[in-house]
Amino acid sequence: MLCRASEEPVDAIWIGRDLGYRGGRRTGLALTDDFHIGQHARRWNLDQAAERPTIGRAVGERTAAVIWGMLEHIDARIFLWNVFPLHPHESGDPFSNRQHNARERRAGEELLQQLIAMLRPSRIVAIGNDAAAAAQRITNSVPVISVRHPSYGGQTQFQKQISELYGRSMSTGSLF
Repeated sequence: MLCRASEEPVDAIWIGRDLGYRGGRRTGLALTDDFHIGQHARRWNLDQAAERPTIGRAVGERTAAVIWGMLEHIDARIFLWNVFPLHPHESGDPFSNRQHNARERRAGEELLQQLIAMLRPSRIVAIGNDAAAAAQRITNSVPVISVRHPSYGGQTQFQKQISELYGRSMSTGSLF
């Protein structure tokens, strides 16, 4: 995906905070769960990579559903990433989520700076306050647009902000 994304201009890098246990922990992809991994691969013309990396029943994740509900209406080249691109979890419990710590944040921000240099996006869409704070810390050369994270009651505001940003009237309605 990185190679494909670097071939042509990228409109935006959408960044979240870190991978969750129901989504990115399983797929290895930011803001992407089992149900949307095929869409993610197809956005970068990687149909052969659309096979799920997990076995058993597909698992959905609420944030991924809202993100991909919006992305299906947007043709722009958007790369998805996280401030900390791995899944931080409580010790001994991989089915938990925790916020990344300061050391992990610094490592993630360094990677994010390299990603920005490589992809040269027109803008960064920071999804949630933690992502916005990190983006503001690491770049002043790329515009950072902060949008509401869709979880915990933010779905409607997120949808409205993305619709306004991309100049389209779109709504995925209530997904859960």
